[in-house]
Amino acid sequence: MNLLGKLTWAALPLDQPIPMIASAAVALGILAVLAWVVLSGHFPYLWREWITSVDHKHIGVMYCLLALVMLLRGFSDAIMMRSQQAVAFHAPGYLPPEHYDQVFSAHGTIMIFFVAMPFVIGLMNFVVPLQLGVRDVAFPTLNSVSFWLTATGALLVNLSLGIGEFARTGWLPYPPLSELTYSPGVGVDYYLWSLQISGVGTLLTGINFVTTILKLRAPGMSYLRMPMFCWTALASNLLIVAAFPILTATLAMLILDRYLGFHFFTNEAGGNVMMFMNLIWAWGHPEVYILVLPAFGVFSEVVSTFSGKPLFGYRSMVIATMAICLLSFMVWLHHFFTMGAGADVNAVFGVMSMIIAVPTGVKVFNWLFTMYGGRIRFETPVLWSIGFMVTFVIGGMTGVLLAVPPADFLLHNSLFLVAHFHNVIIGGVLFGAFAGYEYWFPKAFGFRLHGGLGKAAFWCWLIGFYLAFMPLYVVGLEGMTRRMQHYDVPAWHPWLLLAAAGSVVILIGICCQIAQLWISIARREALRDVTGDPWDGRSLEWSTASPPPAFNYAVLPDVRGEDAYWSIKRAAGEPASPAYEAIEVPRNSPTGFVCAFFATVMGFALIWHIWWMAIAGLIGAGATFVVFAWRDRTEEVIPAAEVERIDRQNLQARAQALAGKAASA
Repeated sequence: MNLLGKLTWAALPLDQPIPMIASAAVALGILAVLAWVVLSGHFPYLWREWITSVDHKHIGVMYCLLALVMLLRGFSDAIMMRSQQAVAFHAPGYLPPEHYDQVFSAHGTIMIFFVAMPFVIGLMNFVVPLQLGVRDVAFPTLNSVSFWLTATGALLVNLSLGIGEFARTGWLPYPPLSELTYSPGVGVDYYLWSLQISGVGTLLTGINFVTTILKLRAPGMSYLRMPMFCWTALASNLLIVAAFPILTATLAMLILDRYLGFHFFTNEAGGNVMMFMNLIWAWGHPEVYILVLPAFGVFSEVVSTFSGKPLFGYRSMVIATMAICLLSFMVWLHHFFTMGAGADVNAVFGVMSMIIAVPTGVKVFNWLFTMYGGRIRFETPVLWSIGFMVTFVIGGMTGVLLAVPPADFLLHNSLFLVAHFHNVIIGGVLFGAFAGYEYWFPKAFGFRLHGGLGKAAFWCWLIGFYLAFMPLYVVGLEGMTRRMQHYDVPAWHPWLLLAAAGSVVILIGICCQIAQLWISIARREALRDVTGDPWDGRSLEWSTASPPPAFNYAVLPDVRGEDAYWSIKRAAGEPASPAYEAIEVPRNSPTGFVCAFFATVMGFALIWHIWWMAIAGLIGAGATFVVFAWRDRTEEVIPAAEVERIDRQNLQARAQALAGKAASA
């Protein structure tokens, strides 16, 4: 019996230079960073302040950092696809078919599960407790576990680059292609175990945030006084709690098919392939709104702040948000109108798909009316918001077109569909994430990002997006299907060259963002903001220091209306002499990191059928939870005197900065 299961030297793609060079570069980069961290003496700080932290702010920043790193990985796949199609006219191109299949599968998987999800969850982690006026999420250690399980999934996906292979099924593993008969390698197993592990982390996040928003709010903050970002976070996490168990169960059934010879999705053995389609899209369409609803919340905050006005139609926005939350479970079948369900069923889901566009349209009008008559400051977050409104509306209209079953019969599985999906996800989710990143960065780190480079990045992304994806609408209408490794139709070639040029413009935008971060850190003293309120904000997160102290608020705010901090500022500022008390904060815990280590071991072992290692990983993860459960001390106390010292120091710095601003004005 082989102790390493299916793992042999043949697992290394030594005959394929691209994955080998990429793997070597990534491995060397990671080793170089680790060596620098250890040799420069930063490791104790990283371990204490970040790796073992259960502070929601640190966990939020780590989620966003993971998303940005994985964006580079996912975008490298996108560049490879676009360049392959640009040169594959009457030619094989430079990517062999089996590698090209892995590239588009990895691209979709990474961008949805390890870029978009961590980005919006990171923003929610950082912002929601601050906006609610509370000191942390409901379950801080569980929050850490959630992040590290997500990181485990990302690590397993990236391991497939150099050890074995990734799935060749697309970003959703449709059977029978994903069954053992047609995918005998470990690629689908990498997909299944990375998503199962990270999916558990996401489900824990959903439970955590639903509990936090429903049960932990500052005194006086009723539901209809919550900022809109908190409402969209609540809707998104309700969807996570309802939808992610469907994904977990669906992938579990596919795992049983592959590992134990079950036949849930094998037609000829009593199973049903279409049941997989129904289940995966019963999760998959709510997933779109899990991603885009927090982005809607970001735009609501940004538009209101930079227009200098309260959000127009706040209550209608709340109703629209919760309507989307409900309706998102009633449209999944529009993803496979061509399955033969019949005209009646298709008509019902087509009509529902059009109806769900109505509350989204309500939001767009609310944002426009908020801006109307306002004194708009065209800072970088506002540019992302305006770019979103134009781009997302186009994507929404093409979505309504695809909701018409006869049109969908023509366009199904074409590049028109790919263009629509990217129109929504990039124009909605990614633009929203970037707007939130620019908007809340000063709150997280105490200094702004460089404005000029931020605007340059926005314009490159916007122009690059239109160049990259509008041509795909054209070739999709001309009949080009998705996932083609080469083609022989002359009419498609110019459009695909234009799409490749667009991806290069987006690459320039990403380079601008990297340069922006680098230069902003280098010039952080010149970009420093000590007021804690660089944008003249309206919600509670701007009332505390930047970056906020571990306890967020020395004294919990008393909320007396919508736009809580705006009301405080207009009423005469902060309380004169608050009564300080000792504050309990949760202790740091390595539980999340240790659990993720054992989950990585177990996931890798299950992929390669190394059963003894899988059992060891399972025992280690279980033992970690037992040790955590038996802890005697779960919290640390910050004395009242220390709370007072920190708060008075922050208030004094803020007062001096505001006085300096008033004098210069």
